[in-house]
Amino acid sequence: MKSNIPAHVAIIMDGNGRWAEARGLKKFQGHDAGMKAMKEIVKRSSVLGVKHLTVYAFSTENWKRSEDEVSGILKLLMIYVESELAELNTNNVKVDVLGDYTAANKNVVKSLDKLTSKTKDNTGLQFHIAFNYGSRAEIVRAASKLADEVKSGVLNSSDITDEVVSDQLWTSDIPDPDLIIRPGGEIRLSNFLLWQSAYAELIFSEVLWPDYTPEEYDRAIEEYGKRKRRFGGR
Repeated sequence: MKSNIPAHVAIIMDGNGRWAEARGLKKFQGHDAGMKAMKEIVKRSSVLGVKHLTVYAFSTENWKRSEDEVSGILKLLMIYVESELAELNTNNVKVDVLGDYTAANKNVVKSLDKLTSKTKDNTGLQFHIAFNYGSRAEIVRAASKLADEVKSGVLNSSDITDEVVSDQLWTSDIPDPDLIIRPGGEIRLSNFLLWQSAYAELIFSEVLWPDYTPEEYDRAIEEYGKRKRRFGGR
């Protein structure tokens, strides 16, 4: 591929439910198809040389969905860990989790702990799973920590900069995304990486996530490579 490859791609995986509904399937089956699509994009990211891939797997707002749908998503996540861990290690993929995943049930926490622990020494693609993640909650959390530091005298309010705030976010050790992709036909960020996306390139697709193929991904990367990024300058 001749396009410039973004160092960090973030994806809002949208459209699983509508994909299932259009086929007369249960939402669980749509999320299952979405997991399979995610697996292919992880593999393609490694091949392309993307250094960081972040996927919006479960937001803080997703708890509002039906109990059956939430339960199905969580079960699929655990199945994914068990079925894909060996391949992730074979492909040298390092996995971490963005968000307060400890709010989930103990089996989910155990699975995610296993995933991050078993891949922590890998040096290839860094795969970040945003789980129980919400950008507003992330920013509030950072502000609260900084307020505590100011109150205790560890930090002066005048010393708070962009970098200081960034250091308190879930993504403190991750570069800001170069490219954010949202399949599924919606044109919004839905509380995803709001601080970090200040200068990200955005690409929206009508393709529902389960149908989002490596070829669609390649087209998005190619489009990114044609854009001139100015970061507020000229």
